[in-house]
Amino acid sequence: MSHALLAVRRPLLALSVLALAASAHAQNKLDTVVTTATRTPQRLSEVLADLTVITRADIERQAVSSVADLLRNNGCAEMVRNGGASATTSLFLRGADSRHTLVLVDGVRMDSQSTGGASWQGIPVSQVERVEVLKGPASAIYGSDAVGGVVQIFTRKAGGQTSADIGIARGTQATYKADGGLFGSLGVVDFAFTLAGEESDGFNSTLDVPGSFSYIPDRDGWRKYQGTARLGADLAPGHRAELILIRNHINGQYDASKSRPLVDDHTVQDTDATRLAWTAQWSPALQTQLSYGQSRDRYETSPSPYLTITKVKNLALTGSYKIAAGQQVNFQGERIEDELENSGLVTAGVGKRHRNAVGAGYLFSAGPWSLQAHARHDDDSQFGGVDTGTLLAGYEITPGLRVVGSVGNAFRAPTIYQQGTVYGPDLSKPGVKPLEAERGRNVEFGLKWNDARSELSATAYRNRVSNLIIFGAAGTCQSAFGCYQNVSQAKLQGLSLAGATQVVGVNLRATMDFQKPTDASTGLLLARRAKRLATLNADTALGNWVLGAGVQASGPRFDNAANTRRLGGYGLVNLNAQYALSRDLKLQLNLDNAFDRETSTAYGYASAPRTALVSLRWSPKL
Repeated sequence: MSHALLAVRRPLLALSVLALAASAHAQNKLDTVVTTATRTPQRLSEVLADLTVITRADIERQAVSSVADLLRNNGCAEMVRNGGASATTSLFLRGADSRHTLVLVDGVRMDSQSTGGASWQGIPVSQVERVEVLKGPASAIYGSDAVGGVVQIFTRKAGGQTSADIGIARGTQATYKADGGLFGSLGVVDFAFTLAGEESDGFNSTLDVPGSFSYIPDRDGWRKYQGTARLGADLAPGHRAELILIRNHINGQYDASKSRPLVDDHTVQDTDATRLAWTAQWSPALQTQLSYGQSRDRYETSPSPYLTITKVKNLALTGSYKIAAGQQVNFQGERIEDELENSGLVTAGVGKRHRNAVGAGYLFSAGPWSLQAHARHDDDSQFGGVDTGTLLAGYEITPGLRVVGSVGNAFRAPTIYQQGTVYGPDLSKPGVKPLEAERGRNVEFGLKWNDARSELSATAYRNRVSNLIIFGAAGTCQSAFGCYQNVSQAKLQGLSLAGATQVVGVNLRATMDFQKPTDASTGLLLARRAKRLATLNADTALGNWVLGAGVQASGPRFDNAANTRRLGGYGLVNLNAQYALSRDLKLQLNLDNAFDRETSTAYGYASAPRTALVSLRWSPKL
């Protein structure tokens, strides 16, 4: 653990700064029931892992366009985007690659078997009720992909009394937004329906810099449309069935090449998800959930003829049994099927694969002690079996102060594209083997403190990721251009700090990350990752007004693995104000990048300039 602490300068000073951070609802947040940490319901105050919850109130106040922006603004991850809101977006959780974060929407896996990882630009925020961000490996609970962590997104649910929620907005860059929702119940059936649309002319997303291949001085706009439908029914006491349908569409402009300035290049992305679940409380001790989910990620460019479609199906039985007071056993059985449609696939039958998995967990608490153990076995049809496990422990030193620690491993399966194209391993060549799963081994140690009004946490971690798949020199595949290979290792280490409290009526929330994500063989920083990150958010109520401000700061980074192309650090200030015109009607103003800072998270691509948005929201009870 000393290696992780070496990545930090003056951690005690940072802790003292965070001790002044704020939240008027700290105690209520600790009573929030979460599911991501163990895959079963658990109070946030009992969670041993590093977990952050972002609520609907946070989402409405910040008025961002995507889940990726929401996570960046709240200090959960580092974001990189190649231009505007519809452009390719990556998120680095604790410095891990974007593909090493598992993304679930209402329990449905979101993934791309061509690029690897979720398509963050295709996940909207208007339909979201809550986001849970679990930092650290979790393959012993979720299987593949959870090397850096898990992001679980929950869409809006029905309330008791029938209600509506309607919002319209107008902003700079000819931005228009509209969304609406209807929520309620009829007898044993409850429902939630939402629709949303967003259009913008955008901004010039490319920069005229040396080596830029795509600079065209025009605006790159986008169109987004989303819809969800959720139906639930209480079939009998303790038995509930639920159906969720999610549909998202994005059409965005981008600059493919400055050699074709008159061509209007577009990306069109459709992200769909469906889930059917039956939750049963068989007895006070035994609960199960049987679910079937499927997702589809369709990505196309035009007029350039590129199309890739990923389909993921997931059948799972999960449950828990309370052995005695303070003791619980969790269990799971799961089948995951991946399918890729892509013109680059060259090997017959390689476009499909499946994984079967079984897992179990044990949760124990007695007095000041809390212990958890999770284990899982995944059997993949392409590369065989993988065993993962996690051990967590916590001890309450004094009321409100707890020390926690964990060790665990995780893996990410190679994508179908990496295995089945001319860039994948040519198994007809002597000595060439299929790509192996990328593997992570993590150890972390933390302190958590809270009282009725404040909370503070510090987590030091070190995650060694081996068998990293990179695109390297030719030789093991059919392509003379290059091949995917298991050759690299990464060392992800650092210290994460988070705090919340209230000072003279102002709610403050802050995060600081001191990290050093490096290539283990060279000691160089991984591309596009900074050593220092920080956020500060504040809000206060003054009569009918709620005023808020947020700051996101990042240190300098390098755009390439050789650390020769430097990207400067930045600090952005966002402001927001809400005014209650009546009990059901609210006027809101958001000013993002208030000082119009020019920033770039990817070389050759600009980030959004100063943007203003005025919105009106009506939320009546019907």
